Amino acid sequence: MNRTASLWATLIALIISLNAMAVEQMSYTPRQTTFRCPVLPQATAVKLRLYNQGTGGTAEQTLDMQRATTDGDVFELVVKGDLKGKFYTLDVQQDGKWLGECAGINATAVGVNGQRAAVVNMRDTDPQGWKHDRRPNIAPQELVLYEMHHRDFSIDASGGFKHPGKFLALTEPQAIAHLQQLGINAVHILPSFDYASVDEAHLERAQYNWGYDPLNYNVPEGSYSTDPFTPEVRIREFKQMVQALHQAGIKVILDVVYNHTFNIDGSNFQRTCPDYFYRKTADGHYSNGSGCGNEVASERPLVRQFMIESVLHWLKEYHIDGFRFDLMGCHDIETMNAIRQAVDREVGRDIYIYGEGWSAGGCALPSDQLGLKANVKQMPRVAAFSDDIRDALRGPWDDDRKSAFLAGKPGNEMSIMMGIVGAIEHPQVDYSKVNYSKAAWATQPTQMISYVSCHDDMCLVDRLRASIPNITDDELIRLDLLAQTAVMTSQGVPFMLGGEEMLRNKKGVHNSYNSPDSINHLDWNNLERYPQVMTYYSNLIHMRRQHPLFHLGDAGEVRQRVQFLDVQQPCVVAWRINGKGIKGEAWNDTYIVLNSNRHAVTVDVPAGDYTVVCRNIVCDQRGIATVQGGKVSVPAQSALIFHN
Repeated sequence: MNRTASLWATLIALIISLNAMAVEQMSYTPRQTTFRCPVLPQATAVKLRLYNQGTGGTAEQTLDMQRATTDGDVFELVVKGDLKGKFYTLDVQQDGKWLGECAGINATAVGVNGQRAAVVNMRDTDPQGWKHDRRPNIAPQELVLYEMHHRDFSIDASGGFKHPGKFLALTEPQAIAHLQQLGINAVHILPSFDYASVDEAHLERAQYNWGYDPLNYNVPEGSYSTDPFTPEVRIREFKQMVQALHQAGIKVILDVVYNHTFNIDGSNFQRTCPDYFYRKTADGHYSNGSGCGNEVASERPLVRQFMIESVLHWLKEYHIDGFRFDLMGCHDIETMNAIRQAVDREVGRDIYIYGEGWSAGGCALPSDQLGLKANVKQMPRVAAFSDDIRDALRGPWDDDRKSAFLAGKPGNEMSIMMGIVGAIEHPQVDYSKVNYSKAAWATQPTQMISYVSCHDDMCLVDRLRASIPNITDDELIRLDLLAQTAVMTSQGVPFMLGGEEMLRNKKGVHNSYNSPDSINHLDWNNLERYPQVMTYYSNLIHMRRQHPLFHLGDAGEVRQRVQFLDVQQPCVVAWRINGKGIKGEAWNDTYIVLNSNRHAVTVDVPAGDYTVVCRNIVCDQRGIATVQGGKVSVPAQSALIFHN
């Protein structure tokens, strides 16, 4: 064994026992503060620098940390006195070089722009009544996810928000009222940890970013707070947001980006444990499975432990209800399972975990070890997005101009059927005819996220305009509602992009990650321009939530109760759900038909009297008409739902 291989073997053996590193960096009491810094075995010294402010000025003290007697891979220091309000940095020496000051891997409070960590009493950041905050009791199969960006949602003057673009906007009555009227019960907020691509010190300047540029993983982003200079403010306001949503019965899902950092050389990882947190290729270059210049090595024990403890920190300190893992296909299966198990053990099984079952490029780990969509069966109770149903509905991801089912293009029916049952094995789904997945990849339907649009692609309106030449406004609305009907009646967990309920557009921009507010904002005036869209979305979502047959939650039940009709017509998907005997279900046989043709179609159903609850872009579960069985007509470019 050569010297390098021997060093890595020793390193891995030593750090496997490092179980308390992630959120123990600073432990405060009025009498003293304890600082800890995890290091690699070859580190020789660590300096702690104390500052009076979060940026600028010089250190008022520079102190030498000592190698811990109980764990040689941690340096620590106890500083007497009350340090609340102070800022600090860590500087590690390794191989005779000082790696540079940083906030540390495990900072839980920082100053402006996250360059220095802060000494705070976390209990001072709790809003009134925080200890009584409770997560809404919503089973995974009952979730309806609403993806949103803080700035998009509330920045436009048409929304009338007092705190535009801030965490606090989601505490305001009109925000809560809109989400409740829409009917969603979980908000998926784009990255809200401290990220590097927005200058928090100059928010008067026009700046925008989705936030997939991690800097400090365990601290809320300062630009979404009313005061990024005061560390406690961003923490308290994030908690106020969670508290307000919980009181409204809405869960909070956090978008987490552990697959890469904003950069390598300036990252807390590299300045603390150089090259340990990043994968390299066989020829020694940094791997780039993230497409962002680096790729975090989740399979290494210290990295895995960091991810576990970071997730637990957000759950325990901020009462988060679930996580969406960005590019989950970059993470190894063992780590995703370890996170799931730790969350179950430490917090509870009701925490929902899902992610993108792909990477943005080739990873330095074999694909059979990664959290890809094809490997979801190896990750119990971890879900993934279904690009299968997404692209079957609207067209392939790699060409905005190509269309699919919504444009009346045949050949996508089986892929939609796969999505309807939640990507599980079903006797009527022929996976050889599915667009991407040639085998069932979910064990349970709750492991599949059903969607047609999200932030990092064209929104649905733009995609329809790009892929269907000369589409009229009436046709656009019909197909928009048809698409969401497929999503909301699937047995997977439905997901929608914020603003689709008001016919949002982004002026055709595909990747608007740093586009200005003029592209990304929600125009709340659209609620008045297109009232039928919001009404349909709301009624459809409420219907799904109030009828268990639309969210069975169990693969065996889906196979037993969901039966596709043999319509033998292109661009038509029809199925029956048997609701008899389901607890809390008032409907018996319920039929759903999706017709994307530009003409009406007829389907055969058993004789009987049925109540129509959705037809011709009108949805109302109380009933809008009655129909006799036998041959039933389905209007063009719309859905028909009826029950007996």
